[in-house]
Amino acid sequence: MNQELLSGERVWLGALTADDAEIIARWEQDTEFLRLLDSSPAQGRTADQITRWIDADQKSTNNFLFGIRLLDTDELIGWLELDGVQWTHGTSSIGIGIGNSNYRGLGYGAEAMRLALRFAFHELNLHRVHLTVFSYNQRAIRLYEKLGFQHEGAYREHLERDGQRYDMLLYGLLRREWEARRASS
Repeated sequence: MNQELLSGERVWLGALTADDAEIIARWEQDTEFLRLLDSSPAQGRTADQITRWIDADQKSTNNFLFGIRLLDTDELIGWLELDGVQWTHGTSSIGIGIGNSNYRGLGYGAEAMRLALRFAFHELNLHRVHLTVFSYNQRAIRLYEKLGFQHEGAYREHLERDGQRYDMLLYGLLRREWEARRASS
């Protein structure tokens, strides 16, 4: 893949390798991180489990898994995945995790998402990208809305955390909406 397509001002998206599994396994010891990513119980995976995940995605023709790396040092700070591409319909879900807490809330995720959306719409020629986010993850919701994702619905009271019920929100972005935002900025 053309690195310029996957390279921004501060980060670039590249393949995850088995060498990255130890780093990701350390991130998954952070229950706050896990509770932002998944409704499953906050239980981290081992490096071996993560290696199997990376291997399975590399063999898939419907998933595109990337490491988010700093442009100047190559340090792995997160991952991003276009998951479950439905080629017939031109759709995919997207997920992102900034595992290194030192880089959360500083715009690295936004830059990585912009790169991934450019890849999704220009390289994969997708029509729609969608995601889900928990209603308590306000930082992520602000990011997705800033990127142009439209709130499309909610799985009401989908999960319980610490004795409270939370919605899982559905957001989507169409290629024409993404292109219109890029043309106006």
